[in-house]
Amino acid sequence: MQALLSLEEAPPISAPVRFFLTAPLFAIAAGALLLWSGPALFASRWTPAALALTHLITAGFMLQVMLGALLQLLPVVAGANIGQPRRVATLVHATITLGTVCLVGAFLGFEPWLFRAAVFLMGTGVLTFIGAAGHALLGVPGSTPIVRGLRLALLGLCIAVGLGLWLAASLGWSLEVALAQWANIHLGWGLAGWGTVLLASVGFVVVPMFQQTPNYPGWFERHFAYATLGTVLLWSIAEGADWERLASVLSVGVVLLAASFAVTTFWLQRQRKPAKLNAVQRLWQLAMLSTLAACALWLLVRIWPLLDQWQGWPLLFGALLLCGGFMSVMVGMLYKIVPFLVWLHLQERGQGRLKAPNMKKVLAETPMDRQVLAHFVALGLLLLAVVWPQWLTYPAGLALMGANGWLLKNLLSAMTVYRRHLAQIEALEARQTPA
Repeated sequence: MQALLSLEEAPPISAPVRFFLTAPLFAIAAGALLLWSGPALFASRWTPAALALTHLITAGFMLQVMLGALLQLLPVVAGANIGQPRRVATLVHATITLGTVCLVGAFLGFEPWLFRAAVFLMGTGVLTFIGAAGHALLGVPGSTPIVRGLRLALLGLCIAVGLGLWLAASLGWSLEVALAQWANIHLGWGLAGWGTVLLASVGFVVVPMFQQTPNYPGWFERHFAYATLGTVLLWSIAEGADWERLASVLSVGVVLLAASFAVTTFWLQRQRKPAKLNAVQRLWQLAMLSTLAACALWLLVRIWPLLDQWQGWPLLFGALLLCGGFMSVMVGMLYKIVPFLVWLHLQERGQGRLKAPNMKKVLAETPMDRQVLAHFVALGLLLLAVVWPQWLTYPAGLALMGANGWLLKNLLSAMTVYRRHLAQIEALEARQTPA
């Protein structure tokens, strides 16, 4: 699918960038949490520290990057203009940031009032975004895979967040809820119904565009989002009704769909035109391989009962999918989106009087390459820490903090280029303005 970009419809740079600069802070906090909690975090997926760590990655890092990217992509790629994007961004960013902090604090201290605050803040932020984005998409013909995919992804986000808010409310107001069962459904919607559908819909555009690969097969683009969301819905019904055999079969279907996207993407990457891999391509390849490894682990647990008895397998699955899969892709997207935004807005502001810096000068390849290496090391240590927590929890925490501190440094460096060049444009405008 060839994307037709409407660059003139891009929102102010401050709207998406605030999300991008906040995301690494939550990943740094995740590393600090590993240092604070120690090996006890890996005793079970249900430990307070493990739940807090999961939400630092999902609601902290991932949601920030996803919403920031959508603020930029909806008008530019889908032609869906969000009204008053700066105000929407300000409200959404403030509420989901504070909401995530409250949620993480609630898990660590099990304070009911923090769960209540998280419900109010996260609900306000996400519903505001869904309302603004949904309204923007209403007037856009759904004739392209990305438009249909973004609509379905927003539906998945609505259900995932709704389930999460319900679970948080049950803890805040002591409601009778089957927490483990509904937490699994919440996780399924968050990772597959929202995350995977959104990632695939955006990937249909950005992978061929930025990685110079062939386009995804037309039938795959047309049907993937519908198939994934439909299978997740059927699995949720079966899981909620305690139809164990049917739920197990449908869960395998969800996993195989996610694996199909990873395989297709990896296959397209192998056909790319440049022979040498750059940092973004390496991150996408790592993400696809990590996703396949997570899917393989899930399927192996289904056929090997002894593995299912190991408390660490859900943590290993989560580390592979969240940190190896989603985080790797999102770091790669940040390395494309942020330099592009800097170039685009400086080009428009300069109006030919002062040439915008090349994207490679906004953020050079060397610091990206080094940060990507640090990300690889952090992921490897985190995976090994699940197996040998006594030895590797603290190195994994330090590595996670270091890799994401480096990511933040690189993004801030790009914004420094923007501010410096913008100051030159403003000085030029001041000299050309008649007294």
